[in-house]
Amino acid sequence: AAVVGIICGAAWHTSFLRPPRLATTDAFVAAPVAVGRSFPSAASGPLARRFPRLTRRAAEPVAPEAPKAAPERYDFQAEVGKVMDIIVNSLYSNQEVFLRELVSNGADACDKKRFLALTERSALLEQLKIRIKADPESGTVTIEDNGIGMTKEDLIENLGRIARSGTANFVQSLKEGKADLNVIGQFGVGFYSAFLVADKVEVVSSSFHDNEAGRRTWKWTSSGDAFTIEEVPEEELFGLDSGTKLTLHLKRDAQEYLETGKLLTLLSKYSEFITFPIELWTEKVQYEQVVDESAPPPAAGEAPKMKSERHSTFAWEVVNKVKPIWLRSPDTVNASEYAEFYKTTFKAWDEPLTTTHFKVEGQVEFRALLFIPSTMPFELSRDMFSSRGHGMRLYVKRVFINDKFEDLVPRWLGFLRGVVDSEDLPLNVGREILQQSRTLGIIRKRVVRKVLDSINELREKEPEKADSLWMQYGKYFKVGLIEDAEYKSDLVKLVRFFSSASSDKTTSLPEYISRMKRGQKHIYFVTGEGRRAAEISPSMEKMKEKGYEVLYMVDPLDEMCATTIGDFDGNTFVDINKAGLDIDKSDVEKKELEEAAKVYEPMASWLKEKLGERVQKVQVSERLVDSMATLVQGEWGLSPMMQRYMQAQAATLTSQGAFQAGSRNHAILEINPRHPVIAKLKAAMETAPDADATKDMVMMIYETAALIGGYQIEDLGDFARRVSHLMSGKGGSDPS
Repeated sequence: AAVVGIICGAAWHTSFLRPPRLATTDAFVAAPVAVGRSFPSAASGPLARRFPRLTRRAAEPVAPEAPKAAPERYDFQAEVGKVMDIIVNSLYSNQEVFLRELVSNGADACDKKRFLALTERSALLEQLKIRIKADPESGTVTIEDNGIGMTKEDLIENLGRIARSGTANFVQSLKEGKADLNVIGQFGVGFYSAFLVADKVEVVSSSFHDNEAGRRTWKWTSSGDAFTIEEVPEEELFGLDSGTKLTLHLKRDAQEYLETGKLLTLLSKYSEFITFPIELWTEKVQYEQVVDESAPPPAAGEAPKMKSERHSTFAWEVVNKVKPIWLRSPDTVNASEYAEFYKTTFKAWDEPLTTTHFKVEGQVEFRALLFIPSTMPFELSRDMFSSRGHGMRLYVKRVFINDKFEDLVPRWLGFLRGVVDSEDLPLNVGREILQQSRTLGIIRKRVVRKVLDSINELREKEPEKADSLWMQYGKYFKVGLIEDAEYKSDLVKLVRFFSSASSDKTTSLPEYISRMKRGQKHIYFVTGEGRRAAEISPSMEKMKEKGYEVLYMVDPLDEMCATTIGDFDGNTFVDINKAGLDIDKSDVEKKELEEAAKVYEPMASWLKEKLGERVQKVQVSERLVDSMATLVQGEWGLSPMMQRYMQAQAATLTSQGAFQAGSRNHAILEINPRHPVIAKLKAAMETAPDADATKDMVMMIYETAALIGGYQIEDLGDFARRVSHLMSGKGGSDPS
């Protein structure tokens, strides 16, 4: 509990908060310091004036050590238990982010020093960098930078004062859920993430602001209950004129971070694209062949027996060698570089189908590099919305924040792979949870717009690739059309359906409109589980005779799309398998239909009586040409395909049978008065309405219409019996 005392102090490294952007800052590169550089031995000259501490150590005689002053002790001013509870349980959901926070602070310190060096001094003498070293023997992890550093006053103000800048009020507001969380850099919580893994923290720092002749090194130490500050002139920093070194004494449950491999994994995950080099103290193992002294002496003329001897060396290794390609101008990046970045970053083996690289300035500033994979990512092959398949990475100033953030792009773009790097995206104090901000909304809109533009460009310039895109991700765009009203007008032009005008290719709605017959006012469609089922639908007979093109809705998403669209370019969608189908008829056709309806009205009533609740009503059809009967739905009825889909989704219903019984209450049986079987049934009704053969014929007509229409047979046993009788000549041929 003592660890908590330091949370809400003013900003960790407040003195090196990122400065206002300069147009030329990114162009400067600090000159590296050569390893083993020799310095003048005399305490004079330009180097001595610039770095008096180094030259004094080299040139001045060693004076007797003065008695060391006792460390100054300070108490924290905070409710320790409550503050740490907020750190552990609210701000950070993952212990491992401590490394991300501390490395980010080091990068900020280096950035501030670079800015000041460019504006206040002529040049930088050394390359700015961050170094990380694990020491298993002492149980510590050291994170050091040669950035701006801190004075004694900075250490007291920035790392020890809790009741500053309204922090106490902030803590209370945070507990009440009323705090403004856009406060990165204001309360220094990033630094205090160190106490998630350490029970003691030491900070050694030397400030770039100190007078060069009187530069001093200070050590801040805390175990949570209080902190001490002392001057440590003997403490070495790798920075020539300033820097900060954090030493974390790890807790027992954080010993895994003493492994170099674990640190490398975290650095690769969170800090791969930090601007400044990150060096990790790494062991290099080499094996050398030496004579085995324990082996018997070799015989004359034989070579001595050899053995492998292990040699370990340690060296600083740069871990962030991959440069953020999205920071470069698109004109300077070629296709092979994009492909290599895509494969390396997203562990992909295929080539990207499209690449979109852009920068946005104005209301917000961010860069983005987006890829559409040429094949469906494996994680999405079984579940198209699997959380494991998220491929959009969010960075803020090159620091990785999250790759599971669902609001960066809508879920119908879940197959997208890419990075978004923002300069001013508001985060909470833990850098983990994005707020529903105006900035995020703008980023989302721009990303979606760029993706849609790239797809439209692909469709115009490379139609074969556009077809491949649709085959892989067509369902996503249909989901977007159904769910995302904001982009309905864009997606309605992208979605494609199978059509009676093409045997194997899909067509878009604009293409369908271009082929419509003169005077046609509707977009006709038919539902069926697969193209073949849609093609053989009895309702297609009249449409083919009239020459109308019909879209095939071959899965529930297609049917939902038709319902969602409703109207496209002034043309309404019409399901030809529903009652009330209005097809252009000549006067002769209208007269024949009226006469047939009168003649068969008694038979229609009789059939309704025999079939009972299976159908809503029976009527003469105007859509049939060759088939004897068909089942259609009323205006608000569900197609059989949609019924099965709804049945599968209705897990909370107490009975499947109850759903099935209610699902057909809109079914209408339409009969073809010109078909010989219907004429034969009419004769049987008039001569032997109660005969078993007549009843079998009624059920055979109904069940045949149900089967071809995609409905399920209620009693397969009875159906099989009737088919057997029909095949043996025992049923239906002679009702009398």
